Amino acid sequence: MQSLAPGPGTGLQGPPPSARLRNGRRATFAYFALNGFLMGMWIVHIPVVRQHTGADHALLGWLLLLLGAGAFAGMRLAGPLTDRFGAQVTVPAGAALCAIALVPPAWAADAPALGAALLLLGFGNGCLDVGMNTHAVQVERGYGRPVMSAFHAVFSVGGALAALAGAAALGAGLPAAATLGATALGGLLLALLAAPALLDPDPAPDPAQAPAPAARTARRAGPRVRMLAVLAFLLMLCEGVANDWSALHLEDSLGAPAATAALAYGAFATAMTAGRFLADRVAARTGPVAVLRYGAALAAAGLALAVAAPGVPAALAGWTLFGAGLSGCVPQLFSAAGHADPEAAGANVARVAGLGYLGMLAGPAVIGPLTRLVPLGPALLLPVACCAFAALAAGALRPRDPGGRTPAVSRQRPGAGAGR
Repeated sequence: MQSLAPGPGTGLQGPPPSARLRNGRRATFAYFALNGFLMGMWIVHIPVVRQHTGADHALLGWLLLLLGAGAFAGMRLAGPLTDRFGAQVTVPAGAALCAIALVPPAWAADAPALGAALLLLGFGNGCLDVGMNTHAVQVERGYGRPVMSAFHAVFSVGGALAALAGAAALGAGLPAAATLGATALGGLLLALLAAPALLDPDPAPDPAQAPAPAARTARRAGPRVRMLAVLAFLLMLCEGVANDWSALHLEDSLGAPAATAALAYGAFATAMTAGRFLADRVAARTGPVAVLRYGAALAAAGLALAVAAPGVPAALAGWTLFGAGLSGCVPQLFSAAGHADPEAAGANVARVAGLGYLGMLAGPAVIGPLTRLVPLGPALLLPVACCAFAALAAGALRPRDPGGRTPAVSRQRPGAGAGR
């Protein structure tokens, strides 16, 4: 793994980042914000689309699984393609596809048509997700310090802006087809305008120094990357639980009115977004292992507080801590996967992101059946256990040399690199 030692842009040593690198970072921000906005606009319009197609809630749940299946397929395809052709090609292509695919759900007249539309939308989202995260790893490598979490924070900001814009459009009585069509057109334009600023692929290594193909294949599918994928699954499962069950927890367990219960997700999402803007600085000083270990521990403690809370204020505090603790965890996993092998960055990011996305879908689905056995509060102890496991397994972020030892650069003091 290439360690993120002090270098360009750290403020510690080395020259400032080049204009090309700064522009590449801005373009990455643009694509993350675009992805968040596109998917946010879809989420806001789900009730309207459901009503138009006549699908009930149960059928909609099954149809949304096609969105996840499409995303998983897109991620698996985009990873190797990004390694082969570079993010310069796959990121704008994925963004354009994701934007265009936003339109068909608005025109779907029945459930089968909506299912096909969601499969395409998920595929475009998966392609863009892996491509932009792989490019973010390349930008981070150029800066020589952690910058991944801020990109994920901007994704959240894009989703929040979409919620506001979508609510305004719905309030004005605009048809979903018109709103999503205009959003798609704007997204397509941004995808094309930001493309020239993307970085060229990193130079290929000297063939004399590169490992044999069999060795590269073993590294790409190595146990460390698999563990990163497992951790992504567990932690994104926790995010999925918060998205779908935080408000219901306050309403069902504490008897809060719907308006008050909605504050639980608001507290979680706000804390997560703010935490991601801060996580890069923390990772630069303490290393990603510490961010994952203490962040996951804080998340476990926060959700445990929410479950045990006797009233709404304590529960809101718990959900806030849950979001703050989770905020920096998943970006560290994506970053570590991408840096594990620069030649297979896209494939490794796809493995971690793909399994993580499955966790995002699995979280809400698992909690539902659990509530048939125990009340919702105790069922939420499952994500508490997931966070606790992630805290204990945080050492998986620490790179190892072929002999299984921790490289000297990753044993430097905090602030000397991100390999701790």
